[in-house]
Amino acid sequence: MIVTEIDPLKGLEAVMDGFRVMTMEDAAPIGDIFCTLTGNIGVLRSEHFSAMKDGAVISNSGHFNVEIDIEALAKLAGGKKRDVRPFVEEYVIGKKRVFLLGEGRLINLAAAEGHPASVMDMSFANQSLGAEYLVKERKSLSNEVHRVPEAVDREIARLKLQAMGSHVDILTPAQQKYLASWDMGT
Repeated sequence: MIVTEIDPLKGLEAVMDGFRVMTMEDAAPIGDIFCTLTGNIGVLRSEHFSAMKDGAVISNSGHFNVEIDIEALAKLAGGKKRDVRPFVEEYVIGKKRVFLLGEGRLINLAAAEGHPASVMDMSFANQSLGAEYLVKERKSLSNEVHRVPEAVDREIARLKLQAMGSHVDILTPAQQKYLASWDMGT
């Protein structure tokens, strides 16, 4: 597994988690399967398709169908495109083939059954508790976009863990006091 990243902090986190981190330019010639997950446009572009191996598979799970430059892929293939099976298109670039999954759309929605209930329940909980927060705090909030408070995210995580039969430790009062001060250990 190779991670390509634009954020040095996330790149370092990936390295510390045991992944190789490199540019897409360096990853394109060695990768077999590419899955974009960025929410940005043009993550896989003409220069990457040209560098990919024969049989490379590309898919998107990040944002609409803009992460993969499908127009550039089609142009490189010069009309040499065919449907191999449902949700798999083959583009022929010279003597190599590049396979696009789900028309470049979010693969879990385009070619599968969508988000599992175990993910959607947290999304709906986030929306619901976020709306509750807005109602309760409406008088103190300015008229702008606000992030969901970390306390709401933590409560959703706690409830999800509980529903899954998992639990986390709770800090003792002494631990809370220690973490909030610099009285000991310095």
